[in-house]
Amino acid sequence: MHPFVHARATPDKPAYIMAGSGEAVSYAELEAAANRAAHLFRRHGLRRGDNVALLMENSVHYYPIFWAAQRAGLYLTGISTRLTAGEAEYIVRNAGAKLLVTSAALKTVALLLADRLADVALYMAGGIESPFRSWEDAVAAMPSEPVADESPGALMLYSSGTTGQPKGVKHPLPTGPIDEPNYLVELMLTLYGGSRDMVYLSPAPLYHAAPLSWSTIVHRLGGTVILMERFDEERALELIDRYRVTHSQWVPTHFSRMLKLPEAVRARYDMSSMVTAIHAAAPCPVPVKEAMIAWWGPIIHEYYGGTESCGTTHLSTEEWLVKKGSVGRARLCEVHICNDEGEPLPAGKEGLVYFAGGNDFEYHLDPEKTAASRNRLGWKTLGDIGRLDEDGYLFLTDRKSFTIISGGVNIYPQEIENLLVTHPKVADAAVIGAPDEDMGERVVAVVQPLDPADSGEALAEELKLFCRASLSGLKVPRQIDFRDELPRQPTGKLYKRLLRDEYRQRADQAATART
Repeated sequence: MHPFVHARATPDKPAYIMAGSGEAVSYAELEAAANRAAHLFRRHGLRRGDNVALLMENSVHYYPIFWAAQRAGLYLTGISTRLTAGEAEYIVRNAGAKLLVTSAALKTVALLLADRLADVALYMAGGIESPFRSWEDAVAAMPSEPVADESPGALMLYSSGTTGQPKGVKHPLPTGPIDEPNYLVELMLTLYGGSRDMVYLSPAPLYHAAPLSWSTIVHRLGGTVILMERFDEERALELIDRYRVTHSQWVPTHFSRMLKLPEAVRARYDMSSMVTAIHAAAPCPVPVKEAMIAWWGPIIHEYYGGTESCGTTHLSTEEWLVKKGSVGRARLCEVHICNDEGEPLPAGKEGLVYFAGGNDFEYHLDPEKTAASRNRLGWKTLGDIGRLDEDGYLFLTDRKSFTIISGGVNIYPQEIENLLVTHPKVADAAVIGAPDEDMGERVVAVVQPLDPADSGEALAEELKLFCRASLSGLKVPRQIDFRDELPRQPTGKLYKRLLRDEYRQRADQAATART
C-alpha cells in the first residue's frame, strides 16, 4: 500500500485536487515528483535518519515532499505557517534539519528566517527570493525514477507543552519496505470504510499531524484527496457536493462554523455522498455534536490521541449517543487510569490517562520529558486526566498541563506568560483557555499590574501590541483581565486551576441564562 502501486495501476487517477485552483495531480505525477525530490535530498547528502523541514501553506508541493521524505528514510518536520521567524528557527534548529523548503507566499517570514539559517540548504516554491533557490528548478533537474536506497521515513512534528519551547515527537523509523501498511491504514479500512474509491476532503493545515497523516493514508489506499488551501465553511459544503466527497476529517470549530450558516445556505448543498466524517483534536461540545448528527446522520466518528501516537480511542455515532461526552474505547492498545504515582485506578476514578501496547516515541533531545511520560509499567501518558466507565469508555475531564486548544491548535500558556511578565507595567500574569463557542477555547491573560491604577482597556491594548511583536497571532490573548493579585500557593506555584474553573463557571452561567 503505497502511491507507487497506484501510479502503476491507475496512473491518470487524481491523487489530490487543490480546492481553490482545481489543479489535479495524478498518481503518476505524484510518483515522479516524489522521486525527483528524493534525489534532490540525496544530492544534498541527506541519508536515512536525517531531517527535512517544511514551512509551507497547503500547496501543490506539500504531498510530493512528504512522500519524498517517506521513501528516502528521512524525518519530515512540518512547521506552522503562523509562527514568527524566531519560533520557526527554534524548531528547525532543534530538529537538526539540514534542508528547508518554504514558499513565496510566506516570503516575509522566510526571509527573516533565512538570515538565521546560513548553514541550512534553503529552497522556495512558487517564486524565488535570494538566498533561497528555486524548488521547482531544482527538482526538475532530478531523475524521476526511485532512488536506489529507498527506505521508509517518518514525521517528527512538534507537540505542545506548558513550559519552555515545544518538543519534537520522534518515533523510530520503520524498518520494513516503504509499502508496508501502518496502523492508520487498518483503522481507515476497518473503522471508517476507506477504499480506493474514496474521495477525502481535507480542510485543515497539513502541518498538523492529523490532516497530514490521514490524507496520506488515502494515497496509500489509492483514493483522491480534495485539499482546501484554507477553510471556509460554505466552501467546504460546496466541495462535498461538487466532488461527491465520501470521507472527511474535522475539528469541532469547523462543525460550529458550518452550523452557524443560514439554514437556506446549508440546504443548498447535497451531503448524501458522505460515508464517514471523522473529528478529533479538541473537545466537541455535546450540543454541537448533536446538531451535526441531526444534519449529517449517524456517520460521525470521533477519536482521541496525540501526535505521540502512543495510543488511541474511537467511537461511532451510535456509541456516542449512548455514551455522550465519551471519546471512545481503546483501539490497538489498552487504556488505563492511574494516580499521580502511576498506579492503576478502578473504573469510575479520575486520574492520568495511560496507554499500553501502542507505538513507541520519545521527545527529541529531552530524556527527562520522555521519562516523565512513562510509569513503572512502561505505560505512556499524554498528561490528560479522565476516567473509564464500567464498559471501558473513556471520558476526559481535564486537559494536559493546561494546554490551550483553540480551533484545534495547541497553544502553550507558559510562553505567553513568560513574555507578559517582561513588560514594565506587569507584576504577574497567568494565561488560560476560556470556553469559546466558536474556537473551543480562547486565550485569556489574567494580569496583575505593577500599579493597580493602570488596570483598564489602555493597558490591555498595550499588552496585546507587545505580544504581537514577538508571538504569532494565535498566541496573542484575545482577552486581558486584571487582578490585584493572582492565586499563588505559598511555594510560589500558580494555582491556575482556580482561574480556569472561574471562567468555565462564567461560561456555564451565561449559557444557562441564554436558555
